[in-house]
Amino acid sequence: MSENQESGVWEGFKSFLMRGNVVDLAVAVVIGAAFTNIVNSLVKGVINPVVGAFGTKDLDKYSSCLKGMCKYDLKTGTVIEGVPIMWGTVLSSTLSFLITAAVVYFLMVLPMARVLARQAARKAAREGLSKEPIDLTELEVLQQIRDELIAQRGGPMVDR
Repeated sequence: MSENQESGVWEGFKSFLMRGNVVDLAVAVVIGAAFTNIVNSLVKGVINPVVGAFGTKDLDKYSSCLKGMCKYDLKTGTVIEGVPIMWGTVLSSTLSFLITAAVVYFLMVLPMARVLARQAARKAAREGLSKEPIDLTELEVLQQIRDELIAQRGGPMVDR
């Protein structure tokens, strides 16, 4: 690669990184990672004990044995016999996802949609646009165009 091509690639890369959506995405990933810790703590500290009132205190311990009875080594917690299906882990992850999705929707997406709708309404009001469609026939539109052209020329408006 020539020096000119390298500087062009570098400039293109810089402009890609400086676009607003790349920076917004990076911020979203960092906040999402931090938020995941909060949700996981909520599930393990609040949801699991509530569910644990009906069984074990940890959803990860809920399982079913696919084949026969499952036997575990109590010291290591490994399976000695049987094939366990760890459905409690799936349930815990599903609860974490649902809580995360609900919080993101109700605390971020919904308010942002409302703000954007208000901004669009203000912009439409400033531009004099109404939200209701105007029912004009093709003939009426053509008459309005004719009248505007005549007014621009400074001639009299003719009603035909």
